[in-house]
Amino acid sequence: MNIFQDFTDRIRGIVQTVAAADAAALDLSRVLVESPRDASHGDLASNAAMVLSKPLDLKPRDLATRIAVALARDADVETAEVAGPGFVNIRLKPAYLQKALAALVAQGAAYGRSPAGARPLVNVEYVSANPTGPMHVGHCRGAVFGDALANLLEFSGHEVTREYYINDAGAQVDVLARSAYLRYCEALGEEIGPIPEGYYPGDYLKPVGESLAREHGDLLLAMPEDEWLPLVRDTAVRMMMAMIREDLKALAIEHEVFFSERSLTLGDPSAVATMIAALRDKDYVYQGRLAPPKGQLPEDWEDREQTLFRATAFGDDVDRPLIKSDGSYTYFASDIAYHYEKYRRGFRAMIDVLGADHGGYVRRMQAAVKAISDGTAELDVKIVQLVRLLRGGEPVKMSKRAGEFVTLRDVVDEVGSDPIRFMMVFRKNDAPLDFDFQKVTEQSRDNPVFYVQYAHARCCSIFRQAETEMQGLETGPEALARALLDRLGDSGEMALIRRLLEYPRIIEAAAAAHEPHRVAFYLHDVASELHAHWNRGKELPQLRFINPADSDSTLARLALVHATKLVLSSGLAILGVSAPEEMR
Repeated sequence: MNIFQDFTDRIRGIVQTVAAADAAALDLSRVLVESPRDASHGDLASNAAMVLSKPLDLKPRDLATRIAVALARDADVETAEVAGPGFVNIRLKPAYLQKALAALVAQGAAYGRSPAGARPLVNVEYVSANPTGPMHVGHCRGAVFGDALANLLEFSGHEVTREYYINDAGAQVDVLARSAYLRYCEALGEEIGPIPEGYYPGDYLKPVGESLAREHGDLLLAMPEDEWLPLVRDTAVRMMMAMIREDLKALAIEHEVFFSERSLTLGDPSAVATMIAALRDKDYVYQGRLAPPKGQLPEDWEDREQTLFRATAFGDDVDRPLIKSDGSYTYFASDIAYHYEKYRRGFRAMIDVLGADHGGYVRRMQAAVKAISDGTAELDVKIVQLVRLLRGGEPVKMSKRAGEFVTLRDVVDEVGSDPIRFMMVFRKNDAPLDFDFQKVTEQSRDNPVFYVQYAHARCCSIFRQAETEMQGLETGPEALARALLDRLGDSGEMALIRRLLEYPRIIEAAAAAHEPHRVAFYLHDVASELHAHWNRGKELPQLRFINPADSDSTLARLALVHATKLVLSSGLAILGVSAPEEMR
């Protein structure tokens, strides 16, 4: 039961009655019912009068008053009041909230979830780290954010494809191949000396060299570079991707699709050539010259006629080159072709999760997606900001076999997957994040992941306590469904019920905004309500969850605890975090 949708429907019905003959012309989709910012204002708040007063030719407060009067007659409404310029604040009767809690218990694990296929197909591309070494901590946040977002969208009814774009074309993979070739020579017993500047120095390439030596013996030594380079490159990329997959697996992250950038330039015509031809047919690609950049000209500036994408027609600052002076395609051309391939695979909703250095990419790629789809597809680019590693507030420097960076595996091995996954989404994606090894592993309320997981474990502990203290009391789902929930009337109990009933709206809003951090924040709020009420029971025995002298109130409170456990478990699963039954 979604109380927000329930009252949205009720208020829309009231407005239609007020509008009478004009009802058909109203855009009722703009009517929202949400939790008020200040809990003292009530349980629900609606903007209906604010968004519909103009088409009804009424003052917002006048329309709000008429809505409030109608709501006040509703059997489930305690009070309905007009606030500010025309908001309607609603306080619900306890019986309605208790009925909604019963519906939550009846729904079980399905609570808050939308049916599969209820919303459009969506492609979420995330991580997409260059296959030139193990994943570092800079990739970690984007990996966790993207995976949590995919889980959230799936939970809210979207069919989701999780995709990884393998950057296996261009100069960086050739440098990888040359670096691996040095390790190949080393594996054959040659003295390679210091790793040249610009090469990848990490020890992680030694196994690649050893694999090449086992496969080819010394045959590569006799080949010119243009012959051995593709052989070494393919092996190096394959082994690096295997390493990356293992790193991701340590965080319980798996992609359905791994798409090769190199594949876009293969074939006659290639995918890039096909894309350019398609855009040229629409007059979105033309031959022209770009104006020089403002200020001092860069040394490599060329005033020449070139193949350009008409990006300015779709909101970008300048038109963008697609072909370099040497005849090869620009990175941007490959990126357009890649998104064109997504479009041809049926995706009209695309999400790219990118690092902090990709801010300039957003407008140009959104322009490209508009062009390739004639405006029928949308691209949302989520920029993930940097992570600063700390230990007790001091910066951390960890460098093992990878060279001069901290690997994702280093962090997983030290603190485990759960603290990483929770903390990486306990901030909005575009805000910098501090990750303190000491704080994320301490067992205290100052550690958010512990605080939330402990709330779930506490719920499980309460049921174990009930089994011990009230042997013979039925506490299964059927018994909880029959609980007399009108026994729940304490302010702490009602505050927890209200919080649990927010869950469907939180999921809906977080999925619409592509913001999984909202789920993490919400779970922390749920945990806070549970722990607060538990603490009140220490001082007031009559509020304790288990009362051996009163099986009816105990069963009602166990239903509330069960509902809390369901919501915590559900939300943690979206974030990819375990819901432990005990904290050790």
